[in-house]
Amino acid sequence: MEFPSELIEEAVREISRLPGIGKKTALRLALHLLREKQSTTEELSAALLRLRKETKYCQTCHIISHTTDCVCRTINTDPSVICVVVDTPDMLAIRSTGQYKGMFHVLGGVISPIEGVGPEDLHIESLIQRIRSSEGEVKEVILALSATMEGDTTSFYISRKLEETGVSISTIARGIPVGGELEYADEVTLGRSILRRTAYQSGE
Repeated sequence: MEFPSELIEEAVREISRLPGIGKKTALRLALHLLREKQSTTEELSAALLRLRKETKYCQTCHIISHTTDCVCRTINTDPSVICVVVDTPDMLAIRSTGQYKGMFHVLGGVISPIEGVGPEDLHIESLIQRIRSSEGEVKEVILALSATMEGDTTSFYISRKLEETGVSISTIARGIPVGGELEYADEVTLGRSILRRTAYQSGE
């Protein structure tokens, strides 16, 4: 693809690094910003810089927040259940169903030897410590990970680590297609999967 200027080419290159955006879409976005008022681009740039500089993570549940403490301690949250998810978008998808009132724990990824991601790179140990420090208040852990090989491997590892804590371990019902990502599931299917969760079987 030929570009009318090096500035456009540079903008397209950077925008197309975003997931799901190809060079054609990146070119349309770049040209759109070029047509808009300069203040629009400046406000967008400022918002992105603030996102990088000021975003924090809850020290308890690791959800993206503007403080170091967030929804894991909000009113009307059931402290006896923790739903384990890969990332914040999964938490938002589950919460939007209106079917789950418990707490969350974000792992920050899944175990993937191919990509060099091991258990020590995830927030698994903090989950174990969180349950231990609850002094029996946490009764159930829901493994709400995507139905992929990496998701199943991570669920298996966590279930083994949780055995010593004595908590009940469940997994969302497989209304979610195998190989599907949680954040892209529709709210009805995801809500039913939470309600119809089953006891976790390590041999599944």
